[in-house]
Amino acid sequence: MGTSIEYAEYVCDQIRGTNDIRHKKMFGEYMVYVDDKPILLVCDDTVFVKIVPALDALMADAGKGYPYDGAKEHYVLDIDNAELARDAVAALLPVTAVPKPRKRKGGKDDAV
Repeated sequence: MGTSIEYAEYVCDQIRGTNDIRHKKMFGEYMVYVDDKPILLVCDDTVFVKIVPALDALMADAGKGYPYDGAKEHYVLDIDNAELARDAVAALLPVTAVPKPRKRKGGKDDAV
């Protein structure tokens, strides 16, 4: 079961005030970006965040789970707790990189 657009927008609403927020649909699920950094993964109407040392204290009581088959274990973020969600985003921003753009295959630069 995929995540609905309404739920993805609810997740974004819960973290409003934490800079530039957008979501992108990926395989029926969503990635939420803050300042172009992939911060929250939303799968099956559940919000996941990477397990990183910056979140250890904040997420000490949080459950853990796997967002999809083959994924590493993540914290499960209680998105209904807007303050906790904004704090998690604030903790992740300094330790999350903006993804590097991927080179396109078969583009103009590939022609000989």
